Amino acid sequence: MLDVIITGGSVIDGMGSPARNADLGVRDRRIVTIAEPGEITESATRHIDARGFIVAPGFVDPHTHYDAQLLWDPAATPSSLHGVTSVIGGNCGFTLAPLAPGDADFLRRMMARVEGMPLEALEQGLSWDWQTFGEFLDQFEGNVGVNAGFMVGHSAIRRLVMGPDATTRDATPTEIDAMEQVLRDSLAAGGLGWSTSLSYSHNDGDNEPVPSRQATRPELLRLAAAVHDYAGTSLEFITSGCLGQFSEDEIELMIDLSTTADRPLNWNVLSINPNNASVHEHQLSAATRAAERGGRIVALAMPENGPSRLCFHDYFALFSLPLWKDVFGLAVPERTAKFADIGVRRELDAIANSPDAGALRGLARWASLEIGTTFDAANDGLGGRTVGDVAEERGQTAFDAMCDISVADGLRTTFWTSSFMGAREAAVRADVLRDGRVLVGGSDAGAHLDRMCGARYPTMFLAGLVREHQVMSLEDAVQLMTDVPARYFGLRDRGRLVEGAFADIVVFDAATVAADRIVNVADLPGGAERLTSAAIGIEHVLVNGTAIVEHGALTGARPGVVLRAGRDTDPINA
Repeated sequence: MLDVIITGGSVIDGMGSPARNADLGVRDRRIVTIAEPGEITESATRHIDARGFIVAPGFVDPHTHYDAQLLWDPAATPSSLHGVTSVIGGNCGFTLAPLAPGDADFLRRMMARVEGMPLEALEQGLSWDWQTFGEFLDQFEGNVGVNAGFMVGHSAIRRLVMGPDATTRDATPTEIDAMEQVLRDSLAAGGLGWSTSLSYSHNDGDNEPVPSRQATRPELLRLAAAVHDYAGTSLEFITSGCLGQFSEDEIELMIDLSTTADRPLNWNVLSINPNNASVHEHQLSAATRAAERGGRIVALAMPENGPSRLCFHDYFALFSLPLWKDVFGLAVPERTAKFADIGVRRELDAIANSPDAGALRGLARWASLEIGTTFDAANDGLGGRTVGDVAEERGQTAFDAMCDISVADGLRTTFWTSSFMGAREAAVRADVLRDGRVLVGGSDAGAHLDRMCGARYPTMFLAGLVREHQVMSLEDAVQLMTDVPARYFGLRDRGRLVEGAFADIVVFDAATVAADRIVNVADLPGGAERLTSAAIGIEHVLVNGTAIVEHGALTGARPGVVLRAGRDTDPINA
């Protein structure tokens, strides 16, 4: 007897083949039969009528920060609601393990600062009773709705070995030996690889550079060499050039890391600008050069730029820049006074628009920002308008208007970046996503909860580039979100609808699939808030043959597995 039979649907296998009408049979977590309509005669415990719907492999999100959230939200919402069945966490060098006794507060405050996770949720939602990376992974066994794999974070390793010195100095040879052993132990326990960051935008809870930013080249290469000895692993790397344009040294370092480990290396996130294609072409040239030397570098890229929430009161992505960092280090009353000061405004504006700001300069398009929630009576009626419109009406610069509005609200005003994508941008973006040097993803799901909701990218992709702009076929889009990332990470028997594969399946309506609007909810531990988005047109999501989403609602089932290197991954090489 089958556990599940799915009939009447248009099946997309994830490997680029044309959609075809077929029925699927599932037993013991795997797809056991794919047959012509009506040919499966075996009875089943559960029947899903997929007439009028697409039946596809579950989506694989290659860059999340669900390390904490999965422990209080096993369904990894809203990702699972948007059809994601497997997530990769532990990115950017940030993991919650390994953990030294007494260091939980450091890791909590670092994650709150650099990844925008509410501190109260991290304090109240987790037990913090693990130490090794293996013990951390054990927390998820039998307790997750989606499949979840985790990279091993460099900053956690460095802090474990060096303590407070991890953020202030080079490591000694003895300390590098110790870091290598901790990484080896973590990979042996099932870590999917090693992640690190040298990005100037990554600061800890004290707004100082995170531990990995203090690493020397020998330290980085030593840890990459350790990864070489563990099959089914990869590298993830963030550097300052990811926010702008890679320097020659950054490209050389990435190539050396990949070739030393003999593993693919991915970085997040590729900025695609149809008006300045030379930027993303330069970034992708790193992959071409790596291939010439036996390495592999892959850029993560999003199908479209979703809106980001900006607010001077609690979070603004520019806080890592000079002067901005100082201003955001002040208490709100003193910070408000700074934003009211014309001279300070001029300096902040100049810094945000300077070449040194890299990709963050995109946030300094003040005139295009849409005003969200306001609080003071002086700002009544401004919600929904652009800063540029208000500035023109008042005879001000856009930044002055933005600051005046925010100061009147005690800095609580919210602003949103534009997510509009025209036909030309859609065509360019589709071409880039098809490039073999690119991997679709980069959601940061589980992080930056106060400013964005990247988790909805699968439904945005299907609604935008596929249905609205018609610059990519449905089959190609599905393949880029399923088989391609699954093969990149070596996920065994996942990412495809073939007999013998695990039954990670999403059933959706191609005519209506989309992401609902972004809303603010207070559903985190401690009553903390986050931005989230429901999905439209996602009918069923199955993980290992068990439904975790039915008609857009969670079932509460927890059939997911911890994706451990070696056990659940095939060998992968650069």
